[in-house]
Amino acid sequence: MQQFLGSGNESIFLWGARQTGKSTLLKTLFPRALCFDLLISSEYKRLTEKPDILREAILANLNTQPVVIDEIQRIPELLNEVHWLISSYNVRFILSGSSPRKIIRSGVNLLGGRALRYELYPLVSSEIPDFDLLRAINHGLLPRHYDAVAPQKMISAYVGSYLRDEIVAEARLRNVGNFSRFLEAAALTNGETVNYTNIAGDCGVSSTTVKEYFQILEDTLIGRYLPSFQKRQKRRVVAAPKFYLFDVGIANNLLKRGKIEAGTELFGKAFEHFIYQEIYAHCRYSENEYSICYWRTASQMEVDFVLGDHEVAIEVKATEQANSRHLKGLKAFAEEYTTKKLILVSNDPLPRLAGNILILPWKVFLERLWAGEII
Repeated sequence: MQQFLGSGNESIFLWGARQTGKSTLLKTLFPRALCFDLLISSEYKRLTEKPDILREAILANLNTQPVVIDEIQRIPELLNEVHWLISSYNVRFILSGSSPRKIIRSGVNLLGGRALRYELYPLVSSEIPDFDLLRAINHGLLPRHYDAVAPQKMISAYVGSYLRDEIVAEARLRNVGNFSRFLEAAALTNGETVNYTNIAGDCGVSSTTVKEYFQILEDTLIGRYLPSFQKRQKRRVVAAPKFYLFDVGIANNLLKRGKIEAGTELFGKAFEHFIYQEIYAHCRYSENEYSICYWRTASQMEVDFVLGDHEVAIEVKATEQANSRHLKGLKAFAEEYTTKKLILVSNDPLPRLAGNILILPWKVFLERLWAGEII
C-alpha cells in the first residue's frame, strides 16, 4: 500500500473501514502535507458553511503537497473544489474515508477518473512481528484491537457506536431495531451462503429490505460477497454467494463467541475467515489483482477459495493432521478443471504432498502468499 500512495503524482481515494489505520498511515507517509480532518467539528462546520475556503487555503499553500482530506464522505460537495484544483493547478489530493456510499449515491462529482481508488484493510500477518494466530482470531486485526490486552470493550464499542449508530445514520435507516437484528443474522451467515428469505424471516422484514441491508454493509466496507465459481460446470453447483464480514474480531463479537480455543469448532470457522481476510487483502494489494470465488456442488463437494481462472484451488481445515477425508473437495474440483495448484491449508506441522495436493501449514502458506508464490 505504501508504495502506491507514496509515489507518483496521481490523486487518490483511500477508503477503509473505521480504525483500519488510514489516518496513521497518511501521517506517516505525508508528515508535512496540508491536511483537512473532517472529523474535527470546527473544520467540518467551517467547510460545510463555506466550501471555497478549501480552495483559498490550498492556493495559498501550493508548495505543500499532497493535500490530505480525511473523511471526505462527510462533505461530498468539496469534490467540486478538488476537481477544479486538480484541473487548474495539478494539485495532488489524498482523499480518505470510511465509506464511499454517500459519495457514490449522492451523484456528486467523482472527479471524472482523475483519482485512483485504493482500499486499506485490517492488518495482515506479514505486517505484524511475532504474529500470534490465536490473538488474531480472538482480537481481530484492526490495529487497536489486535494490540489491546483485553479488546472486548473496544470491539463492543466499535460495533455499537459505528456499526449500529453511524452506519444507520449514514444510510438514513428509520428502523434501527430491524437493522440491529439484521446485523446479528448477517453474522450468523458469515462464511456461509446467503439465503435472503431465511434472514428476512429472522428479522421480520422483506427479502428486498435484507438485500438493501447487505448492500449497505458492502457500500460501507463492513462486509463483502464471495461469489460462486460456475465456469463450465459439469456438476450442478450452488449459485448463491457467501458473505464475509471485513474482520474476524467483529464477527466474533456479533456472534457472541467468547474466547476461542484451538481445536474447537469455533476455531475452525474463525480460522477459515482469517485465511480469507489474508487472501482478499493480498489480492487487492497486488498489482496483478485476481478474482476469488468458492465452489460447492449440489452434492456438497466444496472448495473454500478458487483464485483467478481456476489457477489455484484452496481448502482450509483447522486440523493438525490432514487426511484423505479433508482432500475430497479438492479432488472433485480437479476432476472438473485443470488447476495449476491444489492446496490444503491446515495446522499440520510440516508441508506434505498428497498426490497432486500440497498440504501447507498456515504459516508457510501465508509466507508463500505474501512472497507471491501462490498465484
